[in-house]
Amino acid sequence: QVQLQESGPGLVKPSQTLSLTCTVSGGSITTPYYYWSWIRQPPGKGLEWMGAIAYSGMTYYTPSLKSRTSISWDTSKNQFTVQLSSVTPEDTAVYYCAGALHTMVLLDREQGSWGQGTQVTVSS
Repeated sequence: QVQLQESGPGLVKPSQTLSLTCTVSGGSITTPYYYWSWIRQPPGKGLEWMGAIAYSGMTYYTPSLKSRTSISWDTSKNQFTVQLSSVTPEDTAVYYCAGALHTMVLLDREQGSWGQGTQVTVSS
């Protein structure tokens, strides 16, 4: 069973870049046909898929965040990372990393494997 764990700062100042890392255990992030996603949930709102990196290293982003988001990986550490630039208080959310076979856009916590989530607050 694949397990994921998010890590990163819980507080980011406006205009700075948010950076979170997901460490994957129980399977390789280069396993064919797996997609590794970042999803967030602002307070009082639903889940928002931000983007993903595929087993091939190809990246995909939701259009509304594409200009500010970058997803990368370190295969030697079995980790993948999201960076979100120019953050505002509207980027305050619980951020999740998740992985699934053959599925890129994850919006159902019953689908694939998810980390427990990490709260990120954008505030000065």
